[in-house]
Amino acid sequence: MFYKTLVFVPLIVLAACGTPRERCIAGANRPVATLDRLIATTRGNIERGYALVEVEDVRVLRRTCEDVREDGTRFRYRCDETETFTRQEPVSIDIANERRKLAQFTERRAAAVQQAQATTQQCIAVHPE
Repeated sequence: MFYKTLVFVPLIVLAACGTPRERCIAGANRPVATLDRLIATTRGNIERGYALVEVEDVRVLRRTCEDVREDGTRFRYRCDETETFTRQEPVSIDIANERRKLAQFTERRAAAVQQAQATTQQCIAVHPE
């Protein structure tokens, strides 16, 4: 999850900095990019024979911390730090269903590419550089 966030933050920043034309074109192509990710995930599931789901685990790290009192003496105390991490866990899938999903995504992608091309042309017409 954290890594996905790291990937999208620069994209959001770049999109905010782009010209109106660039933002329009990026928006037009977003559905195609989404379908490309879904297609890649579904193909990976079919090749592996199982899907991977993200599971968040939480653990408490028990530590001893040190601090200084107002009179200058040091003291120690127990301080707990909560850490959350994400791991991938395999889950079983219906391969036939995954193949149907892949066919649907591929079909939808072809239509999305045509729509993106038409919208991109509109973006260029509306926002000439």
